[in-house]
Amino acid sequence: MKTQYYAAASLDGFIATEDDSLEWLFPLGSVEETSYPAFIAEVGAVAMGSATYEWMLRHADEVALETGTAWPYTQPVWIFSSRELQTFEGANIHFVRGDVRPVHAEMMKAAGPRNIWIVGGGDLAGQFYDAGLLDEIIVQVGSVTLGKGKPLFPRRLVTPPLTLVSVRQFGSGFAELRYQVPRSAR
Repeated sequence: MKTQYYAAASLDGFIATEDDSLEWLFPLGSVEETSYPAFIAEVGAVAMGSATYEWMLRHADEVALETGTAWPYTQPVWIFSSRELQTFEGANIHFVRGDVRPVHAEMMKAAGPRNIWIVGGGDLAGQFYDAGLLDEIIVQVGSVTLGKGKPLFPRRLVTPPLTLVSVRQFGSGFAELRYQVPRSAR
């Protein structure tokens, strides 16, 4: 079991525009043409920040057209938010706040032998990193630049550096970089 931050980012390191838009991502290709189908098959629990969740709420119709359902996760999902948010009918969603450590322990029980996915945002992934709970960072780097926006991973991570495990190309729009977080950082 691994705790993984799997995300798409622009070439200049942003996962969303300043107003949380992901529209830059869609012209780069279909999610089915990436490693996502194999990745999600190994996921047993999901952690999500409130900005990502609110994007899902605002774009439920578009998500339904793409995936067949407004809420595409069959796994239990923990939403980190200090606000009260509406829920998706029938979804296995847990709203939480505060320290990621006790929530991670809950997620590990729910995931069993499968992986935990930190879906976003970057600061939430950083909180798991800060707590020594992040094992891997997988980034689908898109062939666009945004100039500014929401950073992929708003942490200074220099010593020890991440260990590059693999590089793969998907179509003409994405390069996937897979990094292992050094044990001393966990």
